[in-house]
Amino acid sequence: MPRFVVWPSELDSRLSRRYGRVVPKNVAVKGPSVSEVEDAAIILGMKIVEKDPEKLNPRLSGLDEELRTPGVLIIESQYGKGKSLRLIAEKIRELRSRMERGRTKRR
Repeated sequence: MPRFVVWPSELDSRLSRRYGRVVPKNVAVKGPSVSEVEDAAIILGMKIVEKDPEKLNPRLSGLDEELRTPGVLIIESQYGKGKSLRLIAEKIRELRSRMERGRTKRR
């Protein structure tokens, strides 16, 4: 199975492709954390080979602090990197909407 490096910034809708976003803007999510990426990957059946929550993507060095999302994962997936990132972004969006619906029901 292919292994690849996943930075949360590759899924971040706030960033341009110049700064490392890989997925299309309509699929990307706002400010994904490394733990959200990890949770989504595990739910999708991908294997987390390595995790470093402190590492910062070198492409983000020139950006404002608020746009920098630390963390990196090395993931093993049956799909290629592009398809895997798209699936992870969609799963994060789904998980966030579930959490939001759960909050509104309790009020």
